[in-house]
Amino acid sequence: MNNPKQEKTVFIIKPDGVKRGLVGEILSRFEKRGLKIVALNMILASKEEIDNHYPKDEAWIRRLGEKTLANYQQYGVDAKEKTGTDDPFEIGKMIRKWVVDYMTSGPIVKGVVSGVHAIDMVRKICGNSLPNLADMGTIRGDFSVDSAVSANLNKRSIRNIIHASENEREFNNEIELWFKEKEIHDYKRAEEDIMF
Repeated sequence: MNNPKQEKTVFIIKPDGVKRGLVGEILSRFEKRGLKIVALNMILASKEEIDNHYPKDEAWIRRLGEKTLANYQQYGVDAKEKTGTDDPFEIGKMIRKWVVDYMTSGPIVKGVVSGVHAIDMVRKICGNSLPNLADMGTIRGDFSVDSAVSANLNKRSIRNIIHASENEREFNNEIELWFKEKEIHDYKRAEEDIMF
């Protein structure tokens, strides 16, 4: 196991976060928590880059569809009526396409942070990926009011401001996709000796 102080994670501020002027607020929240920003770049991602970013395996796509079906059921929406199918894999494919379309609709800010249990810490700061379930005090809880049902009924991706690597395997794929080694920097923050 690597030293938890040196763990890294990838984040992507999505087009809604960039267009709403939340980049500085998000970076500030990471830094105030003691995380170091070690890479940062604004780009207009290609469909190929975003397609490679999101998993293509059947289990992941099916999970998207199953979460959507559960949301539909919770809010009394007939999935077959709204999407033409109740097959979780087919619904997952639709959602994945909407996500790719959205993530290429405007600039994104991609970055890497480093620090104590960075993967878990960043996910905690971001909040639940469904903004309507995200706690106040998190990025999504404070700045987004979107829901999966609302997004899906409008045949679009959820506007949830930010992506953060879910686990180490996802981080390893994402860092290789989005960053060259020379773009990732190491330095010591002034308060590191005091904080941990």
